[in-house]
Amino acid sequence: MASKDAQNQRRGLPSFLPGVPDPDQSLPASSSNPGNQAWQLSRPLPRSFLPTVSLPPGLEYLSQLDLIIIHQQVELLGMILGTETSNKYEIKNSLGQRIYFAVEESICFNRTFCSTLRSCTLRITDNSGREVITVNRPLRCNSCWCPCYLQELEIQAPPGTIVGYVAQKWDPFLPKFTIQNANKEDILKIVGPCATCGCFGDVNFEVKTINEKLTIGKISKYWSGFVNDVFTNADNFGIHVPADLDVTVKAAMIGACFLFDFMFFEHSLAGL
Repeated sequence: MASKDAQNQRRGLPSFLPGVPDPDQSLPASSSNPGNQAWQLSRPLPRSFLPTVSLPPGLEYLSQLDLIIIHQQVELLGMILGTETSNKYEIKNSLGQRIYFAVEESICFNRTFCSTLRSCTLRITDNSGREVITVNRPLRCNSCWCPCYLQELEIQAPPGTIVGYVAQKWDPFLPKFTIQNANKEDILKIVGPCATCGCFGDVNFEVKTINEKLTIGKISKYWSGFVNDVFTNADNFGIHVPADLDVTVKAAMIGACFLFDFMFFEHSLAGL
C-alpha cells in the first residue's frame, strides 16, 4: 500500500482534481457530435480522489455528468424591439433532458447602458423550482489594456454558501480565467482562443491545470449557424469534464459559461 501511495506522489496528481490522467497521457475524446462527446478517463480512480459523499443540496444531478449542455432561450421581444432582455438558459444533460433552469436578474438601466458589462444575478433552479445555485456578477472592467478590476463571478451552492469564484486574469493576447475555491485559491485555469468570434465554427476554451501543462476538459461555444448567430443572441455551450470532478467545480464552470456568453457572445442584429 505504501508503494502505491509513493507511486501516486511521483505522478503528482492534484488532490483537488479527481480523475486526472498522467501528464504524459493524452485525453481522448469521442465523436465530434456535440451530443455524443465525452471525455474518457485513462484509468480507475483512487478512492482518495473521489468527491465527498456530502453534496450541496440539488447538485447531486451533476455528480455523474461528463457533459453539461447550456442552451440560451431566444427572446422574441428583444429581437422585435431591438432591446436587451434578461437572459434565460436551460441546462441539460447529454440526453437533452433539462436538469436546471437559469434566469438573469438585472435592472433595465444596467442592460441598456452597461450592456455586456452589467452587474446581475443568475438564479439556477432545479425542475421542482428549488433554487440550488446563485451566480453573482458585479460591475467590472473588461479590457486587455486594463490589468485591474477585471471580471469575476461568485458561485453560491446552496444560495448563501459561497463555494467558488471565476476570476479573469490579465493577459494581452488570450482570454484567461481561473476557477477558485471558497478561499479564493486557484484550482483550475481556463484558456480561450485569441479570436472568439466563432465564424463558421465552435469556440473552445480549454480547462487546464494551474501550470497549464495538462488539459482536463473544455468549454465549447457551439456554432449554431449564420442566421442564429447574426439575428439572435441565443447561444449553446457544452462543458466537457471528467464525470467525477467535484460538483462545486462543475457549478463554477456553469457560471463560467454565463460569463463567457456575456463577455464574448452577447450580440444581436441590434448591436451590429
